[in-house]
Amino acid sequence: MKHVLTIRQLWPALRTLLALTVILGLAYPFLVWGIGQVAFRDQANGSLIEREGQVVGSSLIGQNFEGEEWFHSRPSAAGENGYDGLASAASNLGPTNEDLLKTVQERKAAVAQENGVPESSVPADAVTASGSGLDPDISPAYAAIQVERVAQANGLDVAQVRQLVADHTSGRVLGFMGEPHVNVLELNLALTSVSAG
Repeated sequence: MKHVLTIRQLWPALRTLLALTVILGLAYPFLVWGIGQVAFRDQANGSLIEREGQVVGSSLIGQNFEGEEWFHSRPSAAGENGYDGLASAASNLGPTNEDLLKTVQERKAAVAQENGVPESSVPADAVTASGSGLDPDISPAYAAIQVERVAQANGLDVAQVRQLVADHTSGRVLGFMGEPHVNVLELNLALTSVSAG
């Protein structure tokens, strides 16, 4: 008799498990995927940016740009060489950590020298990594101090490069969330187009 009761109690549990597996394990993920593909296709597929049929990056994930001719991204603590999507993280060093303070001071001096500006005009995002280490944006202030260097390296007029920065500066989301920002990859791609033309 006890054996029969156990099976009678177990069968509804198994049916519930099967039903929930189908609903939550198959139907719901496919529904969310379908809505993403229809309503938010670009974001759902990683906001990839293509040039001449080749993916050059994502507008959501930063990357390192080296050389005088490029606008530079903010530092990254994600992975050994930075901007590693598999190692997204901050440095986890506190504001009083001596190593962090030394690194920030070294970065500030390097950015100031590279761009020919006083250290006092170097913004915070030029010397500190974001929480994720993958931030694709910089502040308009950091872009502004790079304009003359980039213009000179590309043989462009400073006003033309300054206008590129203005054209690629996005405001606050919904007018009040976040800060104005410049997507570095998109700005550098626009710079490439202007330089080639």
